[in-house]
Amino acid sequence: MKNKTIVITGTTSGVGYELSKLLYKNNTLIAIARESEKLKSFADEYKEVFIYKADLSRLEDIKAVAQKLLKDFSSIDILINNAGVQYPETFLDPSFCYENIHNEITTNLTSICSLSYLLLPLLLHEHKAIILNVNSGLALAPKTTSAIYCATKGGLNIFTQALRYQLEKTNISVQQVFLQLVDTKMTQGRGNNKMSPQLVAKKIIYGMDHNILDHDLGKVKFLRILLRVFPSLAKRIMKRY
Repeated sequence: MKNKTIVITGTTSGVGYELSKLLYKNNTLIAIARESEKLKSFADEYKEVFIYKADLSRLEDIKAVAQKLLKDFSSIDILINNAGVQYPETFLDPSFCYENIHNEITTNLTSICSLSYLLLPLLLHEHKAIILNVNSGLALAPKTTSAIYCATKGGLNIFTQALRYQLEKTNISVQQVFLQLVDTKMTQGRGNNKMSPQLVAKKIIYGMDHNILDHDLGKVKFLRILLRVFPSLAKRIMKRY
Protein backbone atom coordinates (compact mmCIF):
# COMPACT_ATOMS: atom_id res chain seq x y z
CA MET A 1 0.00 0.00 0.00
CA LYS A 2 2.40 2.65 -1.29
CA ASN A 3 2.23 5.64 -3.61
CA LYS A 4 -1.56 5.67 -3.57
CA THR A 5 -3.93 8.60 -3.35
CA ILE A 6 -6.36 7.64 -0.60
CA VAL A 7 -9.54 9.33 0.64
CA ILE A 8 -10.66 8.39 4.17
CA THR A 9 -13.76 9.68 5.93
CA GLY A 10 -13.96 9.94 9.71
CA THR A 11 -10.23 10.22 10.36
CA THR A 12 -10.07 11.96 13.73
CA SER A 13 -10.67 8.96 16.00
CA GLY A 14 -11.02 5.20 16.19
CA VAL A 15 -10.36 3.04 13.15
CA GLY A 16 -10.12 6.01 10.77
CA TYR A 17 -7.39 7.58 12.87
CA GLU A 18 -5.40 4.33 13.03
CA LEU A 19 -5.74 3.83 9.28
CA SER A 20 -4.43 7.35 8.74
CA LYS A 21 -1.41 6.68 10.97
CA LEU A 22 -0.50 3.60 8.95
CA LEU A 23 -1.12 5.03 5.49
CA TYR A 24 -0.04 8.66 5.48
CA LYS A 25 3.74 8.20 5.29
CA ASN A 26 3.89 6.31 2.00
CA ASN A 27 0.77 7.68 0.32
CA THR A 28 -1.08 10.87 -0.51
CA LEU A 29 -3.77 10.96 2.17
CA ILE A 30 -6.98 12.98 1.91
CA ALA A 31 -8.99 13.21 5.12
CA ILE A 32 -12.66 14.16 5.30
CA ALA A 33 -13.99 15.01 8.76
CA ARG A 34 -16.23 17.42 10.63
CA GLU A 35 -14.90 20.68 12.03
CA SER A 36 -13.82 19.94 15.62
CA GLU A 37 -10.97 20.24 18.08
CA LYS A 38 -10.02 16.67 17.14
CA LEU A 39 -9.65 17.72 13.53
CA LYS A 40 -7.42 20.63 14.52
CA SER A 41 -5.20 18.27 16.52
CA PHE A 42 -5.15 15.79 13.64
CA ALA A 43 -4.12 18.51 11.18
CA ASP A 44 -1.32 19.65 13.52
CA GLU A 45 -0.06 16.08 13.92
CA TYR A 46 -0.24 15.09 10.27
CA LYS A 47 0.71 18.20 8.36
CA GLU A 48 1.19 16.38 5.05
CA VAL A 49 -2.41 15.15 4.99
CA PHE A 50 -4.89 17.08 2.84
CA ILE A 51 -7.78 18.07 5.12
CA TYR A 52 -11.31 18.64 3.86
CA LYS A 53 -14.00 19.68 6.31
CA ALA A 54 -17.47 18.24 5.85
CA ASP A 55 -20.35 17.14 8.03
CA LEU A 56 -21.48 13.92 6.36
CA SER A 57 -24.93 14.19 7.92
CA ARG A 58 -25.54 17.18 5.60
CA LEU A 59 -26.21 16.51 1.92
CA GLU A 60 -24.93 19.94 0.91
CA ASP A 61 -21.60 19.26 2.65
CA ILE A 62 -21.24 15.90 0.90
CA LYS A 63 -21.75 17.44 -2.53
CA ALA A 64 -19.49 20.39 -1.78
CA VAL A 65 -16.55 18.29 -0.58
CA ALA A 66 -16.85 16.00 -3.61
CA GLN A 67 -16.76 19.02 -5.93
CA LYS A 68 -13.63 20.30 -4.19
CA LEU A 69 -11.89 16.95 -4.64
CA LEU A 70 -12.86 16.80 -8.32
CA LYS A 71 -11.27 20.23 -8.73
CA ASP A 72 -8.11 19.53 -6.70
CA PHE A 73 -7.19 16.00 -7.86
CA SER A 74 -7.01 14.27 -11.23
CA SER A 75 -7.48 10.78 -9.78
CA ILE A 76 -7.69 8.77 -6.57
CA ASP A 77 -6.82 5.13 -5.99
CA ILE A 78 -8.78 4.27 -2.84
CA LEU A 79 -11.94 5.58 -1.21
CA ILE A 80 -12.40 4.34 2.36
CA ASN A 81 -15.92 5.08 3.61
CA ASN A 82 -15.24 4.79 7.32
CA ALA A 83 -17.26 7.56 9.02
CA GLY A 84 -20.24 6.44 11.06
CA VAL A 85 -22.43 7.37 14.01
CA GLN A 86 -24.53 5.25 16.33
CA TYR A 87 -27.25 6.34 18.74
CA PRO A 88 -28.08 3.50 21.17
CA GLU A 89 -31.49 4.72 22.36
CA THR A 90 -34.59 2.71 21.46
CA PHE A 91 -37.78 4.31 20.18
CA LEU A 92 -39.27 3.85 23.66
CA ASP A 93 -36.50 5.74 25.47
CA PRO A 94 -37.48 9.26 26.63
CA SER A 95 -34.05 10.45 25.45
CA PHE A 96 -34.62 9.28 21.86
CA CYS A 97 -34.02 12.19 19.47
CA TYR A 98 -36.15 12.23 16.32
CA GLU A 99 -33.60 14.31 14.38
CA ASN A 100 -30.98 11.60 14.86
CA ILE A 101 -32.86 9.32 12.46
CA HIS A 102 -31.88 11.61 9.58
CA ASN A 103 -28.35 12.15 10.89
CA GLU A 104 -27.67 8.44 11.29
CA ILE A 105 -29.05 7.38 7.92
CA THR A 106 -27.33 10.19 6.04
CA THR A 107 -23.94 9.65 7.69
CA ASN A 108 -23.93 5.85 7.63
CA LEU A 109 -25.53 5.17 4.26
CA THR A 110 -26.49 8.16 2.13
CA SER A 111 -23.03 9.75 2.35
CA ILE A 112 -21.40 6.50 1.25
CA CYS A 113 -23.71 6.10 -1.73
CA SER A 114 -23.18 9.77 -2.60
CA LEU A 115 -19.39 9.84 -2.34
CA SER A 116 -19.07 6.56 -4.25
CA TYR A 117 -21.03 8.13 -7.10
CA LEU A 118 -19.69 11.68 -7.00
CA LEU A 119 -16.03 10.58 -6.82
CA LEU A 120 -16.40 7.94 -9.52
CA PRO A 121 -14.72 10.13 -12.18
CA LEU A 122 -11.56 10.16 -10.03
CA LEU A 123 -11.65 6.40 -9.45
CA LEU A 124 -12.19 5.32 -13.05
CA HIS A 125 -8.74 5.12 -14.63
CA GLU A 126 -6.28 2.58 -16.04
CA HIS A 127 -4.93 1.41 -12.65
CA LYS A 128 -6.62 -0.68 -9.98
CA ALA A 129 -8.81 1.31 -7.61
CA ILE A 130 -10.74 0.35 -4.47
CA ILE A 131 -13.94 1.49 -2.81
CA LEU A 132 -13.88 0.08 0.73
CA ASN A 133 -16.96 0.37 2.92
CA VAL A 134 -16.46 -0.16 6.65
CA ASN A 135 -19.41 -2.25 7.81
CA SER A 136 -20.44 -4.12 10.96
CA GLY A 137 -21.49 -7.60 11.98
CA LEU A 138 -24.84 -5.96 12.75
CA ALA A 139 -25.40 -5.88 8.98
CA LEU A 140 -25.88 -9.65 9.19
CA ALA A 141 -28.09 -9.78 12.30
CA PRO A 142 -29.44 -6.80 14.27
CA LYS A 143 -29.43 -6.14 17.99
CA THR A 144 -32.31 -4.67 19.98
CA THR A 145 -30.87 -1.20 20.49
CA SER A 146 -29.63 1.10 17.71
CA ALA A 147 -32.29 0.00 15.24
CA ILE A 148 -31.46 2.76 12.75
CA TYR A 149 -27.75 1.95 12.92
CA CYS A 150 -28.46 -1.74 12.24
CA ALA A 151 -30.69 -0.79 9.31
CA THR A 152 -28.01 1.43 7.76
CA LYS A 153 -25.43 -1.34 8.05
CA GLY A 154 -27.79 -3.88 6.50
CA GLY A 155 -28.45 -1.42 3.68
CA LEU A 156 -24.73 -0.80 3.26
CA ASN A 157 -24.15 -4.53 2.83
CA ILE A 158 -26.69 -4.72 -0.02
CA PHE A 159 -25.48 -1.48 -1.59
CA THR A 160 -21.88 -2.73 -1.59
CA GLN A 161 -22.83 -5.98 -3.30
CA ALA A 162 -24.95 -4.25 -5.94
CA LEU A 163 -22.29 -1.60 -6.65
CA ARG A 164 -19.77 -4.42 -7.00
CA TYR A 165 -21.94 -5.92 -9.74
CA GLN A 166 -22.20 -2.56 -11.50
CA LEU A 167 -18.45 -1.97 -11.48
CA GLU A 168 -17.19 -5.52 -12.02
CA LYS A 169 -15.99 -4.77 -15.55
CA THR A 170 -14.13 -1.63 -14.50
CA ASN A 171 -10.82 -1.10 -12.69
CA ILE A 172 -12.63 -0.62 -9.35
CA SER A 173 -12.80 -3.36 -6.70
CA VAL A 174 -15.76 -2.75 -4.36
CA GLN A 175 -14.99 -4.21 -0.94
CA GLN A 176 -16.41 -4.16 2.56
CA VAL A 177 -15.09 -5.12 5.95
CA PHE A 178 -17.42 -6.39 8.67
CA LEU A 179 -16.22 -5.38 12.14
CA GLN A 180 -16.98 -6.98 15.46
CA LEU A 181 -17.16 -4.61 18.46
CA VAL A 182 -14.14 -2.30 18.35
CA ASP A 183 -12.72 -0.49 21.38
CA THR A 184 -13.55 3.11 20.45
CA LYS A 185 -15.26 6.06 22.10
CA MET A 186 -18.52 5.08 20.38
CA THR A 187 -18.54 1.69 22.15
CA GLN A 188 -17.53 2.82 25.64
CA GLY A 189 -19.46 0.92 28.31
CA ARG A 190 -20.76 -1.66 25.84
CA GLY A 191 -19.55 -5.23 25.56
CA ASN A 192 -16.33 -7.06 26.33
CA ASN A 193 -13.45 -8.59 24.37
CA LYS A 194 -13.36 -5.75 21.88
CA MET A 195 -10.83 -5.57 19.05
CA SER A 196 -8.35 -2.72 19.25
CA PRO A 197 -8.64 -0.10 16.48
CA GLN A 198 -4.92 -0.57 15.78
CA LEU A 199 -5.42 -4.27 14.98
CA VAL A 200 -8.54 -3.55 12.96
CA ALA A 201 -6.68 -0.97 10.85
CA LYS A 202 -3.89 -3.46 10.08
CA LYS A 203 -6.41 -6.13 9.07
CA ILE A 204 -8.30 -3.69 6.86
CA ILE A 205 -5.11 -2.84 4.98
CA TYR A 206 -4.33 -6.56 4.66
CA GLY A 207 -7.79 -7.11 3.17
CA MET A 208 -7.32 -4.36 0.60
CA ASP A 209 -3.86 -5.68 -0.33
CA HIS A 210 -5.30 -9.16 -0.86
CA ASN A 211 -8.54 -8.03 -2.55
CA ILE A 212 -10.83 -9.63 0.05
CA LEU A 213 -14.26 -8.54 -1.12
CA ASP A 214 -16.22 -9.36 2.06
CA HIS A 215 -13.75 -9.32 4.93
CA ASP A 216 -15.05 -10.68 8.26
CA LEU A 217 -13.05 -9.66 11.33
CA GLY A 218 -13.04 -11.32 14.74
CA LYS A 219 -16.35 -12.75 15.93
CA VAL A 220 -18.10 -11.87 12.68
CA LYS A 221 -16.60 -15.04 11.18
CA PHE A 222 -18.33 -17.11 13.87
CA LEU A 223 -21.58 -15.15 13.47
CA ARG A 224 -21.72 -15.84 9.74
CA ILE A 225 -21.23 -19.59 10.33
CA LEU A 226 -23.83 -19.60 13.10
CA LEU A 227 -26.35 -17.83 10.87
CA ARG A 228 -25.83 -20.52 8.27
CA VAL A 229 -26.06 -23.51 10.63
CA PHE A 230 -28.26 -22.30 13.52
CA PRO A 231 -29.92 -19.06 12.35
CA SER A 232 -32.48 -18.88 15.18
CA LEU A 233 -29.74 -19.23 17.81
CA ALA A 234 -27.65 -16.55 16.13
CA LYS A 235 -30.58 -14.14 16.12
CA ARG A 236 -31.33 -14.79 19.80
CA ILE A 237 -27.71 -14.09 20.71
CA MET A 238 -27.62 -10.88 18.68
CA LYS A 239 -30.95 -9.74 20.12
CA ARG A 240 -29.33 -9.60 23.58
CA TYR A 241 -26.13 -8.03 22.23
